[in-house]
Amino acid sequence: MKIAVAGTGYVGLVAGVCFAEKGYNVTCVDIDEKKIELMRQGVSPIYEEGLEELMQKNNARGTLHFTCDYVEAYRDADAIFIGVGTPEMPDGSANLSYIAAVSRQIAEVVEKDCLVVVKSTVPVGTNDKVEQFIKDFLVHDVKVEVASNPEFLAQGTAVHDTLHAARIIIGTESQEAEALLKKIYEPFGLPIVSVKRRSAEMIKYACNDFLALKISYMNDIANLCELVGADITDVARGMSFDERIGARFLNAGIGFGGSCFPKDTKALKFLAREHGYKLKTVEACVEVNSTQKTRLFEKAKERMITFSGLKVAVLGLAFKAGTDDLREAPSIDNLRLLLAAGADIYAYDPKGEERAKAIFPEGGQNGGSMNYVTSITEALEGANICFVFTEWADIKAITPKEFKEKMHTPLVYDGRNLYDTAQMKAFGVEYYSIGRH
Repeated sequence: MKIAVAGTGYVGLVAGVCFAEKGYNVTCVDIDEKKIELMRQGVSPIYEEGLEELMQKNNARGTLHFTCDYVEAYRDADAIFIGVGTPEMPDGSANLSYIAAVSRQIAEVVEKDCLVVVKSTVPVGTNDKVEQFIKDFLVHDVKVEVASNPEFLAQGTAVHDTLHAARIIIGTESQEAEALLKKIYEPFGLPIVSVKRRSAEMIKYACNDFLALKISYMNDIANLCELVGADITDVARGMSFDERIGARFLNAGIGFGGSCFPKDTKALKFLAREHGYKLKTVEACVEVNSTQKTRLFEKAKERMITFSGLKVAVLGLAFKAGTDDLREAPSIDNLRLLLAAGADIYAYDPKGEERAKAIFPEGGQNGGSMNYVTSITEALEGANICFVFTEWADIKAITPKEFKEKMHTPLVYDGRNLYDTAQMKAFGVEYYSIGRH
């Protein structure tokens, strides 16, 4: 079976590589020639554990191909998976221009019956429009059906999440489309939940927004814990034993980032309003997350007379450990505020530095300066204040003694609650975290 994948971002590239790993002949399509050439050489444009190794393995096997020639890729494919971006518009709605562009390309070049499968996260009803759009522009006398197959991978564990998913969601409108999609996923040996297209689209949003709500709820409770003298880590541990609640997504911090939760909460909020309904819970989630991101900066601003001329260590730039993605990362909001306040920032991240440089070039800017370092020691040496934004293993491993000995002023603002409050105090570190004392 020949599979084509449109888009080589987190969704498309991981899907294409995993389909190739299961023995399919896969061609991944992208418009960026430099990116395509790198991938042909086995170099992944994104950091994901195990992804580059699988790329190289399947490149060598001849089951994985990369091209800018969409005509060659789509015209005789049995199934075409769309994994292009649906970025957020200023009003919170999803930008579907990339979906439309790929759909038109497919319509104009396919020469045999095929199934188009939308993996991108799209508003409910989009797959209906995609199918009609393709039919409107079809050149050859072929049958094209559209199915929904939302992804549920988490950045940092994307390959594992694809190969060992809890379930595969497929949304179809015919038995033929359902049968083909089930056949494609048969080698994965995973549970398949088959529903109608609109239900599949809604499942994606409902899942992501529920998890985002859970995170924002815990952050809200953590903020209250600070005011009443409770400890959010104790509260979360007590909650985790309740099977109705579960143990995951209970860690309080400085809010969620990445390519999914921020975008999907705003998109569902917009979709509801378009239909005359207000999703009060989701709207509250968006509001809580927005203010939570800079909560530690606001605390530090109360403590400091000024940031101007101070060496500020920033540990972690990516929105979470295990990825180099900085989209909607809490670090971005805080870096902007620190630079505007005149801080001399020394930032460390084991994977996210290059992406950060595209947003904050090295050197003086906005009254402060941006400096990137290759070790935690470089960041901490002589620092007046330290912010922790990402829970990388080497950052978690820093001891209170290191903060005390390396920093000029051992003043630490921890957005991930990584360190023991009693130990930090015992070593003379002035330590602030989320929801703890």
